[in-house]
Amino acid sequence: MNRFDRVTAILIQLQAKRTVSGPTLAEQFGVSLRTIYRDLRTLEEAGVPLLGEPGVGYSLVEGYRLPPVMFTREEATALLTAEKLAAHLTDAPTARLSSAAMDKLRAVLRRPDRDHLETLAPHIQVLGPRAQTGSPEAYQQLVTAVATRQVVRLHYQSADTAAPSTRNIEPVSLYRSRVWHVVAYCRLRKTFRDFRLDRIQQLELQTEVFTPRPEALQQHWAAQAKQRPRERVVLRFQPTAMLPASVQHLQDTKYQYGWTQEQLLLDGSLEMTFLIGDLPYLATWLLPYAGAVTVVEPAALEEHLRELAQRVYSFFASPKTC
Repeated sequence: MNRFDRVTAILIQLQAKRTVSGPTLAEQFGVSLRTIYRDLRTLEEAGVPLLGEPGVGYSLVEGYRLPPVMFTREEATALLTAEKLAAHLTDAPTARLSSAAMDKLRAVLRRPDRDHLETLAPHIQVLGPRAQTGSPEAYQQLVTAVATRQVVRLHYQSADTAAPSTRNIEPVSLYRSRVWHVVAYCRLRKTFRDFRLDRIQQLELQTEVFTPRPEALQQHWAAQAKQRPRERVVLRFQPTAMLPASVQHLQDTKYQYGWTQEQLLLDGSLEMTFLIGDLPYLATWLLPYAGAVTVVEPAALEEHLRELAQRVYSFFASPKTC
């Protein structure tokens, strides 16, 4: 990055964040701290009003803003991809907000770049089942609740009860694995819980603002780690004994089973290491790879595989009566 582009990028960082530190900028742009200080002086000499606080960082004087910076074609394309993902993996309100933001972006683009996005848009697709979020606006409402620290009242269908329950929660974060989850302090259970959005039947944001519980959250995760001790598992796969689709499926799904690392051995086999707390759960994933996987450790996993294979054989091999 040349100096002009770097100084411009620093100005964008100052407009996008409340404060930025010199060391952080130096690491981000791969230059020395002295170079960053020289760039900041250049901005001041150009009339940009900067405030510096020792040990905290630099910020712009409140109210100072420059006209929108033009997006590059590559940046606009990245945001187009984000729009597609939001439409497929979040709820309808979030998809509408993402689309409105993209319309504003297109409005400031140069005509050739607008034409580029219009041509490219039909060729970027997100396939697979759409995100199920239970209540139609669950995701966007929970994003708001996390940001404003509002208590949320849930009507929730738990997996282990027949009837839904009503409870007040204090949401702290959202994440997505196969479905969206919200981590929140549950006032009914007096502890932090993980709620699946597709099991939320209804929710309402309350006017009450809650006080964060950082220590309680740390205690919760520590307790969860103790309850679910993870065991080291080492497996060797023979890619040549597998169909290409099976090899791809292995790579696509390994992260769901505690994958940590892998290495290609001299004999062509692929050795993978996992940390998992439920060997039977791992065995159900491994069974389709019979003939192409060897359990290096632990021996208990082999026993789980034998039991599972025997149940499958007994069920399908025994004659069925009408």
